[in-house]
Amino acid sequence: MLVGAPKEIKKAERRVGLTPTSVRELVAHGHEVLVETGAGVGIGALDDAYTAAGARIASTAAEVWGEAEMIVKVKEPQAGERSQLSDDQVLFTYLHLAPDPDQTKDLVESGATCIAYETVTDRKGGLPLLAPMSQVAGRMAIQAGAHCLEAPHGGAGLLLGGVPGVKSARVVVIGGGVVGEHSIQMAAGLGAEVIVLDRNISVLDRLSRRFGTALETVYSTTSAIEEWVLAADLVVGAVLVKGDRAPRLVTAEMVKAMKPGSVLVDVAIDQGGCFETSRPTTHEDPTYVIDDVVHYCVANMPGAVPRTSTYALNNATLPFTLALADKGAKQAMLDDEHLRGGLNVCKGTVTEEHVAHALGYDYVEPEEALANC
Repeated sequence: MLVGAPKEIKKAERRVGLTPTSVRELVAHGHEVLVETGAGVGIGALDDAYTAAGARIASTAAEVWGEAEMIVKVKEPQAGERSQLSDDQVLFTYLHLAPDPDQTKDLVESGATCIAYETVTDRKGGLPLLAPMSQVAGRMAIQAGAHCLEAPHGGAGLLLGGVPGVKSARVVVIGGGVVGEHSIQMAAGLGAEVIVLDRNISVLDRLSRRFGTALETVYSTTSAIEEWVLAADLVVGAVLVKGDRAPRLVTAEMVKAMKPGSVLVDVAIDQGGCFETSRPTTHEDPTYVIDDVVHYCVANMPGAVPRTSTYALNNATLPFTLALADKGAKQAMLDDEHLRGGLNVCKGTVTEEHVAHALGYDYVEPEEALANC
């Protein structure tokens, strides 16, 4: 199979779909790899590194999109990229379709087979291709939030961990999954007062056992969210519903009642955001203020640390990339129900139930769509 890795064009995105290490593995399996020139600059991998790994360097993105049988990316394809997709291609990347009707429409009309990292599953019910970026984003949420709490950035002028004799900041994490757990780890490690809200008692029990008295666990209800958000200095939105739009758990009225100079970090913004006042921002202009509350809603947070993020992502995606290339997309997904869970769009049909429901498409079972390929 001819596998292509174009340069990411989303604003301030420096990650790349394939590292030289991944290229070498693909080549060793007998595949050709086409990498756009400069695609790996953001991770310190120059064209020579890709050539040494066995890749061919394309002078333009159009060459990659025009020749590759499978495109491996990081972020969702932008409008200009989607227009280059054809019905005989496979797209393997993050998609986050539920809050993005324009992208979904374009992918459906392209006829391509589109597999989303974020809905590939594992035997334990986890999301193994989302997990590494969730780990990065969870840790970064605390770094970003601490930065935003500083007065020059619009915050209340608080040091997250305080100092002896001065109270530390209160961090409230909504959602105890991968993002939430890594946010808790960072916040507790810096000496903050940390509270987590979740509706899963088993999750709260696990987090309580791990962090002990450094963490207060709270069962999540509307009343509890309101109580703790209003008392918080920093709130991290870390909720996730696989494939679906994030639930809006913090209302505009709650935000209006928050302490001036407090901070909201919405890690769920890729899926539409879990704060009613959230809107996507970029690393170039990461924050805005509503009702004296600083909002940090960068839609590709891990893109700020592209070396760490790209290698962590490739460690997780490579086995699936190899399976798709070795067997062909159809057979690879028929053989592996977990990879099949990543199929969101196939030959003009929507094959992810939450996406279909959110955007008003007829839902087609992945097995049925693959049978018709």
